[in-house]
Amino acid sequence: MTSGAPRSDAGSRQARPTYAGPAEARPHTLRRSLRALPKAHLHLHFTGSMRHQTLLELADRDRIHLPDQLVSDWPPQLSAADEKGWFRFQRLYDVARSVLRTEADVRRLVREAAEDDVRDGGRWLEIQVDPSGYAVRFGNITAFTDLVLDAAREAERETGLGIAVVIAANRTRHPLDARILARLAAKYADRGVVGFGLSNDERRGMTEEFAHAFAIAERAGLMLVPHGGELRGPDHIERVLRSLRPTRLGHGVRTGEDPDLLRRVIDAGVALEVCPTSNVSLGVYSDLSSVPLPSLLAAGATIALGADDPLLFGSRLAGQYATMRAAHDLSDATLAELARMSFRASRAPEELRARALADIDEWLEASPVADDGPDEV
Repeated sequence: MTSGAPRSDAGSRQARPTYAGPAEARPHTLRRSLRALPKAHLHLHFTGSMRHQTLLELADRDRIHLPDQLVSDWPPQLSAADEKGWFRFQRLYDVARSVLRTEADVRRLVREAAEDDVRDGGRWLEIQVDPSGYAVRFGNITAFTDLVLDAAREAERETGLGIAVVIAANRTRHPLDARILARLAAKYADRGVVGFGLSNDERRGMTEEFAHAFAIAERAGLMLVPHGGELRGPDHIERVLRSLRPTRLGHGVRTGEDPDLLRRVIDAGVALEVCPTSNVSLGVYSDLSSVPLPSLLAAGATIALGADDPLLFGSRLAGQYATMRAAHDLSDATLAELARMSFRASRAPEELRARALADIDEWLEASPVADDGPDEV
């Protein structure tokens, strides 16, 4: 298998990025703090954003037994190379979801996710949630959506981070359930919900059967952000493009396996939400140096780095930039462009976006430092 190959077959056009090349081509090796670099976070799942310590505390409070992979063996060793591997991953996610039992728990999760992003340089967060996974405990999907949006507004006031919500359907459930969630998302389109997604195992379900749900969301003016190009390759990305008309692709990292397809994605202005540590943890790539970020950038792709599920993968937003800097020796100019693209691909308000872009320029103009410290890697 060649380097960079996957381990498993498992909006308006944006400005093209400039890839500055490897760091050794530049005259100095000092680098700027990645935590100080303003970022938008566009791929973060709700339960997966939970702090590990919070999981332990809530489980202890209600005497919920957690598997060793979420306690002594955390972060867990995962793989999604086959359906059994994905099932084990999903089981851990479901166990983690079960500790959220009160409104205060939900508010704590959202507030702490915001605090963590702010610490990592976050200015804007689009957090993804499937309300049907919480409806039984919190009344119904509408009641839970109201709670999440209220918690987001509260966290915004407390942290200064801009927060929006993406409602996502589950592709392992019936497409009619997705239509219900699309109508829910449309109902909140001007009240904090900015997008509609489709998540879970990309190898399950028929993508075309979710087209009606995405049409509902599209008519409401929502971004369309389905997962695609993670566990399956170009053949499935083609189907997602044709059937769901995405604004962004959740992951989408495997578009690089087909240069013609990648050019179509770029020309259509479809951004890629690339989650490096998640890709490696789930066995999509063998190691971080195999994540094809440089080739995607060189081709002109719009990319927003995301943490996916920090609770299960052990790395948050700044860590995605740090691991890609280390694995590919990215220049600060390239990292700054990645941060710019994250805002351009977002639904952040124009004033917030403009301020963040100006601050990214200031970050790049500032004097570099010796290193960021090991906590960012």
